Amino acid sequence: MFPKKSIFTFLQAQVAAFLGGITDYGLMILLTEVFKLHFTFSILISGTVGAIVNFSINRFWVFKNKCGYRSRINSQLFKFALVVLGSISLKSFGTLILQKVFQIDYRIGRLITDSFVSYGFNYPLIKYWVFRINEKENAIESN
Repeated sequence: MFPKKSIFTFLQAQVAAFLGGITDYGLMILLTEVFKLHFTFSILISGTVGAIVNFSINRFWVFKNKCGYRSRINSQLFKFALVVLGSISLKSFGTLILQKVFQIDYRIGRLITDSFVSYGFNYPLIKYWVFRINEKENAIESN
């Protein structure tokens, strides 16, 4: 059904997302509970730190290839920053809505929101836009 390479890449991306997410979530809890920041600000700060972890793992392990990327690291960083900005916005808004409208604790609401944002927004954009590989690499892999 799906090529083994695609499944392996997806699983690697999930490891990268998990490590970035653990960093993000742990820092959010620390900033909110210990330093008493509102969770929306904590998500902004922790999301940025988690994104740096995630970008590094994605670039140098998950989507690393021999033929090169379509775009340079500066362009990838810019694109990744746009994805992160969208992701943080969606996570903050989603968590806030779940907390205010449905009275769900922000920690649980964040986990629920993260599930949808990670699979429906982050992964497709990171794979097909940020770390898009050269067409030559695609031809080599499909043979």
